[in-house]
Amino acid sequence: MPHLAPSQPLLVVAAALVDPDGRVLLQQRPPGKSLPGLWEFPGGKIEPGETPEAALVRELEEELGITTYGNCLAPAAFASEALGDKHLLLLLYVCRKWSGVAEPRHASALKWVRPVEMYTLPMPPADLPLIGLLDALI
Repeated sequence: MPHLAPSQPLLVVAAALVDPDGRVLLQQRPPGKSLPGLWEFPGGKIEPGETPEAALVRELEEELGITTYGNCLAPAAFASEALGDKHLLLLLYVCRKWSGVAEPRHASALKWVRPVEMYTLPMPPADLPLIGLLDALI
């Protein structure tokens, strides 16, 4: 069996913000960042000493200007994807309760879509396996 070099895990949290109509908020990655123009779930890296839920609450406030709480985040799924010398581990939470109106602070645009519509959008490889799970959950 070949020996695989250990890759550095990159822990990332993301939210499927679900509105009362069953639509999910996606944000578009801006030019100048990796994977520009792709649509993704809002979220970001977990900082040292942070729980995944605390990181997601912080990221949603920073990226979208909305407020939510750890107890409003329901663990939904995860994705695992090789990214060069790192290995992405994406933890996806479903959130149906927040305050404020989402605005694209770090994204090019925001879009509310039904999970089935995500199949037609360019999304990062790690997000693609999550679409079917979300469609079944919502």
